[in-house]
Amino acid sequence: MGSALLLAACDQPATDGEVVEVPITQADPVATATTAAPADDYGATPMDERVAVLGLLNKRNNVAEEIELKPGESREVGPVIVRVSACERTAPWEMPQQTGAFVQVDIRGRGEAQHRRVFSGWMFVESPSLNVVEHPIYDVWVKDCTMRFPGEEGSAAAAPTPSGTPAARPSAAPTAAPEAVAAADPAPDA
Repeated sequence: MGSALLLAACDQPATDGEVVEVPITQADPVATATTAAPADDYGATPMDERVAVLGLLNKRNNVAEEIELKPGESREVGPVIVRVSACERTAPWEMPQQTGAFVQVDIRGRGEAQHRRVFSGWMFVESPSLNVVEHPIYDVWVKDCTMRFPGEEGSAAAAPTPSGTPAARPSAAPTAAPEAVAAADPAPDA
């Protein structure tokens, strides 16, 4: 806005120390619409409907648990309290693809009355070593953030699977008709 005032005064004649008032006009609605802040996550799942999937490992007894929390929720597992404040996944059209959650981990040690914060920050599935819970007994990591973007509703990858059946994963190998394969790879002459 300040630069608009400076540029608006450019067509005024130069004066010797005289203050020139320039009227402020309404901003161009087309320019404002293209430079306005984007819509909240481009129509993605609202934050309170997302679900972060975390892993919790007790290194002493090798017991691992999967914890599902919505942002704002916390769960106490033994002496560990895990809180999730946010859960994000990049849109399918953005690169690089990243999935993360803002996690806080509080642990109560033996003989301690209060929990002590051992971690507070973002954790990413693709970069687990970026932010690590540094604790000798417990390890916490992000596995997934369940959310959707517009256009994903119809895709098989984003659709939930019926309970008890795994999602079918498409093969990476191209599929071709048998006659196309036979024509491309002729039999050796005898």
